[in-house]
Amino acid sequence: METVTHDGRTTAYRETGFGDGPTVCYVHGAGGDHGVWVEQYGDREGPPAVAVDLSGHGDSDDVTTEPGMETIAAYADDVAAVCEATDASVICGNSMGGAVALWVALEGDLDLDALVLSDTGAKLGVDPGFLESLARNFEAAVASLHVPDTLFHDPDDELIEVSKAGLLESGQAVTVRDFESCDTFDVRDRLDEIDVPTLALCGEHDPLTPPSFHEYLEAELSSCEYVEIADAAHMPMLEKPEVFNESVRSFLL
Repeated sequence: METVTHDGRTTAYRETGFGDGPTVCYVHGAGGDHGVWVEQYGDREGPPAVAVDLSGHGDSDDVTTEPGMETIAAYADDVAAVCEATDASVICGNSMGGAVALWVALEGDLDLDALVLSDTGAKLGVDPGFLESLARNFEAAVASLHVPDTLFHDPDDELIEVSKAGLLESGQAVTVRDFESCDTFDVRDRLDEIDVPTLALCGEHDPLTPPSFHEYLEAELSSCEYVEIADAAHMPMLEKPEVFNESVRSFLL
């Protein structure tokens, strides 16, 4: 892992440079870390890649921000610092990572070539019952994300166990902060400020940020195309990596 120091903290990231084209910075979702992008930064036919651990996740220092847009802004600072350190000009975010990518595009000073927004939205509401479950019984809440057609459409046992372990390792406090931050995120009234080419990707069976969220992005962003990934749910980059990667390559290269 490489690191960059900014704003009084250190942010870790994994960097590979197998292919050609613009460098893509991959941003994980709530309770995740850079490892959810293993199929992307390990893609020898794809563009150069960096995958970040947001503050408090993986090997990165934490922050003391309040849940909400203060936390999203701190995560956006992490991403901007990694992009500046690696010359990444494309940001690809999944779920909360997509919200962070949108915030970088809106508030950051980076000269971006493109955005890839996967299973995310301009507004991210979270079910109040799920937030309560996260706070009351964290392990049970994590397990509930791994029933069919939630994070994954039809995963094998190994993928489920790896995904569960990652969320449990991130821990309750960070994961609750992430989901509470997602619940406040809403930039629908600012999408007209974003003019970089954008690819919106979504799993066909995603119930958390469904295809309609991405059709909305396609309609409201000035330059956006939408691709639906069959037989996948909320994390198609892990469930259908070949299709996901080909979609990104076709868009960027």
